[in-house]
Amino acid sequence: MPDAPRKQLPDRVRALLDDLDSTSGTAIGEAAALLLESIEGDGIVHVAGAGHSLAMVCETFYRAGGLAAVRPIWDAGVLPLDDALRSTRVERQAGIGRAVAEAAAPAPPDVAVVFSTSGRNPYPVEVAEACAARGVPVIAVTSARASRGAAARTATSLADHAAIVLDTRVPPGDALHPAAAPRTAAVSTILAAYAWARVLADLDDLASARGVELPRWTSANVPGGDEVNAALLERYRHRVPELTGG
Repeated sequence: MPDAPRKQLPDRVRALLDDLDSTSGTAIGEAAALLLESIEGDGIVHVAGAGHSLAMVCETFYRAGGLAAVRPIWDAGVLPLDDALRSTRVERQAGIGRAVAEAAAPAPPDVAVVFSTSGRNPYPVEVAEACAARGVPVIAVTSARASRGAAARTATSLADHAAIVLDTRVPPGDALHPAAAPRTAAVSTILAAYAWARVLADLDDLASARGVELPRWTSANVPGGDEVNAALLERYRHRVPELTGG
């Protein structure tokens, strides 16, 4: 039947979402608790990724419903939009991730969240390693399956430097279709975004139970949104220079 292939992909995506829930459900709750502890202590959440994992950095930063206490830490070289080949070279180059983390200067009670599906390139590994060395706990959003199947370009993996690991269950190579020989329909962004949304939902539940008001962006396209966001901008602009280009 001609419709069968189209029906198979949604089923496989849903199966991976269920797998993520069962594998990382406890870690998601732990990540939410760690973030709430940081926010209650007036900490900043430093978020990093390279290549297409930068999509998740965008997902966490200045996002409707997202935390205002988020700072993206990154090197322009890892952005693939204006020089894709360069972004691959930079992600694999030793020293850049460490320099990015050191320039951001995270310190307790801050938290770092590092997105990398394979977690085996120097850039995300160094960011995590440098943050952990500064006493800042790292939440790694990565895939154990993809990491095992990836070329090892560092002696350690992202997960090795993390206090909490959210396993997204992305298969090696990322592609999901067709089932017999996957070559298209990458799923890493879907799974990582879902994992982050679950963290935010658990964080909201924890904060509500404790009577904590989270610093959270409101959509600028709803009435009153600009006013809410203006107060948050004033609160965080000096600690998150990326909010105003400063």
